[in-house]
Amino acid sequence: MKHLALTLLLSLLTLPALVLPALAEVTHRPASAELINSGIPVIDIRTEQEWRQTGVVAGAIPITFFDARGRYDAQAFLQQLEQQVDKDQPIALICRTGNRTRAVSQFLSEQGYQVINMEGGIMKMLREGYQPVSYNQRVAELNATDSCTPGPMGC
Repeated sequence: MKHLALTLLLSLLTLPALVLPALAEVTHRPASAELINSGIPVIDIRTEQEWRQTGVVAGAIPITFFDARGRYDAQAFLQQLEQQVDKDQPIALICRTGNRTRAVSQFLSEQGYQVINMEGGIMKMLREGYQPVSYNQRVAELNATDSCTPGPMGC
């Protein structure tokens, strides 16, 4: 009887692992040039206006998540992201200060992405002397490779 009860208990404990999809872990790392230069794709989720104000991280893929009013279209964002990155590889997210990327990192983790939240965002990097490229330069680079055509929602 004890054996049957133990088997039942173990079965119940492992059931959620069989039913629920595995969540990728969100890693929180300070935004840094070292992380940018690591080869991990950097997704800049800020708005076009923000990109124009501060510039864009060199090599980053601009895809807006929240608009200027805080609204979002998660499915449109996912579609754009899927066109740009491999879901099986880690990606880094950057925004202005790291607040938006914290929420979006969790959302993407629930979708199975391996996400690095770049804490402090581009503002931290600017304070440390990082020199981003202009938004227009990044758009020209992306258009030259046909990998992205930024619009209201980014790429």
